[in-house]
Amino acid sequence: MPGANAIVPLVNRLIGRLDHVVLTQDWHPPGHASFASSWKDAQPFTSVQFPYGPQTLWPEHCVQGTKGAAFHPELNATKAQMIVRKGHHAGIDSYSAFRENDRMTRTGLDGYLKARGFTNLTFCGLALDYCVAWSAIGCPAAGFDVAVVVEATAAIDLDGSRKAHAHRDAPGRHQTERDGLGAAQSAAPAAV
Repeated sequence: MPGANAIVPLVNRLIGRLDHVVLTQDWHPPGHASFASSWKDAQPFTSVQFPYGPQTLWPEHCVQGTKGAAFHPELNATKAQMIVRKGHHAGIDSYSAFRENDRMTRTGLDGYLKARGFTNLTFCGLALDYCVAWSAIGCPAAGFDVAVVVEATAAIDLDGSRKAHAHRDAPGRHQTERDGLGAAQSAAPAAV
């Protein structure tokens, strides 16, 4: 993904200033239904209808147990108290850190955060226009205030989706990298 390597130092600075960190990780089984290769004559970045609505078909990525599913080797992952693996159901994709794309299947993250007493969440990482955006948009419904450190994200940017999500009038607010790092003095988890 363009820009993915460049954000790692910013993400690490943010992680270093937070007291509590949660990481998310796509964890797809081989042959996941969202892979274009699982459909006859399908191309990546096209769309098909799933029982829960339109689904973008992706190149194979983040396959369980492979190097492609691993965190970036320079990511400071040791500070994470929890890793949420998502997209592991073979027939349901998952962008949000809170719910799979069927909007019914929960990841358990909201329960963990509420049990720990967190109310303010800061998001960064991959991909701004999918996983970060869907997670941030889901925060108010789950009872959390949200901030996105846009400079510490990278986007897939299908048809200008980075711009659309960066300027979306969604619940929560977007922060600059400087503001996000300054705000990190509070004990807010960061989902990467």
